[in-house]
Order: sequence, then structure tokens, then C-alpha cells
Amino acid sequence: MSHDHDEQDPACAMAHGTLAAPATGRRLVIVFASPVGRELADLSARAGWDVVLLDPRHPEQALPGVVHATNATHAGLHDDTDVVVCDHDRPELGDVLAEVLQQPTRWVGVMGSPRHTAPHVAALQERGMPQVDVDRVHRPIGLDIGSRSPIEIAISTVAGLLADRSGRAGRPYTG
Repeated sequence: MSHDHDEQDPACAMAHGTLAAPATGRRLVIVFASPVGRELADLSARAGWDVVLLDPRHPEQALPGVVHATNATHAGLHDDTDVVVCDHDRPELGDVLAEVLQQPTRWVGVMGSPRHTAPHVAALQERGMPQVDVDRVHRPIGLDIGSRSPIEIAISTVAGLLADRSGRAGRPYTG
């Protein structure tokens, strides 16, 4: 079925499936394997990101169809890379995040409730990271949609990244 308006509006044509979405060059590095990370990998890959799992400790938990890296250097970070830390309680959080912040990225965020202390701040300060780098880390992340389950958190996160990339405000999480 052809839609006349598809010929005039590429966004409409993509929504109707008559025009393929352009390749984006976007990369999402998911830090630490977790239930949210698994959902985020699937959803973000379907939304056009090249997905990499960065987890120094759990190569056996590699996500299906996702490249696994054990450090930020091997994750292939670049200026169009978004980084989402999916576990703020891991003991290697500070080391991995400090390494990520030394690489080029577009955006870095750590999952976590605004009602709890952000452990990455102290972990980065203990490693002597400059405050300007600590401030590059977003927390909380995603849009405030009332998410609770891993798939809902992944949807919120991807929606927030899409809004940010498009220069749209969305409704950031406020707690």
C-alpha cells in the first residue's frame, strides 16, 4: 500500500516502512551485564545503535549478538558513543567509569534512583578525576515514565537518549 504523503515526508515514509532509516553510526556501550542491560541491548540495537557490552568481570554473561569488551579502549568509544552504566553497585564502577571518561563519548549516564547517593561521584573523586569529568556523568537517566521492570527502564533510557540526540527536552526523570 502506497501513501502519497510518504513521498513528501521521509519521517512518515520510515514510519510506514516504505523508506529504510538511515545508518546512524551511533554506538551504545552498556557497562556491566544485568537484566536491564540485556533489555537495553535488544531495544537499542533495534533502534539503530551499534551495541557493545563493556564488562571486565563477566565474559560468560555476554549478551547474544552483542560485541563484548573488557575495557573502555576495546569498546571502540568515539564522539557518537552513548555510555550507560547498568549497575551502580559494582566494586569496579570507579575504575571502569574513569577509563570511559578518558575516551571520547557523546554522553555518559549511570542508572540509579535520585533518592539514593550517587556512588560514582565518590568513586571518581577517590581516583582524582577532575570535577568537570565527574559532572559529565548523568544520573538519573531516561525519561520519567514510572519504569520499574528491566524492559521499562530500557524503554525509558532509549527514549531519553533519542530525545537528547534530537535536541528535545522530553521529560527527564525527577524522582
